[in-house]
Amino acid sequence: MTRLAFGDRVMHITIYTFLILLSFSALYPFWNALVVSFNLGLDTSKGGVTFWPRVFTLENYEIVFNDKRLINGLAISVSRTVVGTATAILMTAILAYGMTKRELIGRNVYMVYFIFTMYFVGGLIPTFLLYRSLGLMNSFWVFILPALISVWNMIIFRTFFKGLPAGLEESAKVDGCTNWGILFRIVLPLSGPVIATLALFTAVSHWNDWFIASIYINNEKLLPIQTMLRQILNANIVTDMSNNLDTASQARIESARTITTKSLTMATMMVATLPIVLVYPFVQKYFVKGVLIGSLKE
Repeated sequence: MTRLAFGDRVMHITIYTFLILLSFSALYPFWNALVVSFNLGLDTSKGGVTFWPRVFTLENYEIVFNDKRLINGLAISVSRTVVGTATAILMTAILAYGMTKRELIGRNVYMVYFIFTMYFVGGLIPTFLLYRSLGLMNSFWVFILPALISVWNMIIFRTFFKGLPAGLEESAKVDGCTNWGILFRIVLPLSGPVIATLALFTAVSHWNDWFIASIYINNEKLLPIQTMLRQILNANIVTDMSNNLDTASQARIESARTITTKSLTMATMMVATLPIVLVYPFVQKYFVKGVLIGSLKE
């Protein structure tokens, strides 16, 4: 092994130290939130809880998992993410494939129209009135239908599709394959990295969104977990959630006065965050390949 010069060693040490500190600054807030969620709420209010729980407890999670509203919110978030991601990727891919066809009349006009919507929107009030007229208020479909098409994702799909060898489609057409058959049997199976990357981006967007429900949903049964998490910060939410516990747990926790808004917020945040975080390791290898191929290849 070649021995590095003194200047190179100093540079390597500096770079690695900087990266370690940067990684620590990014990971520590999440780790501290996890620690606080497992620490006694009353003890957390005293401060000084950093890397490990000082007084370990599961009472914060006991309240979370005994609250039917939060469990229902988790189910809504999962349903919204799965359905919303699948339909958005499918519809966007179909649109992108159509936009690759040179024989499509008015293709450039359509493209200008799509790009225009990336920069200009009607605003909250016109959007609210539109959704109300379409019957999307207090409906699960308000999470799905407005997000069916992403222009940015369509551009990435379109660029990737244009980079596929033209001979694939020509040979398929010779064999009698239709455009639908080419898309679903040839193009999409070859688009795994791009689909995985854009599906993750779409899933994270659906999972993390709380604003849509706060504006267009009044039915508590349709609120996703992120909107419920926001409501936990309201004044009397701790007492309200504690009332949902069984009698024995409620008496034990309230007698000890251990639950605080902060500890309950952290526990709920972990429940709301971990599912989407666990997805990352399975699709991380597609990130660079999928985005670079889809955005740079022509």
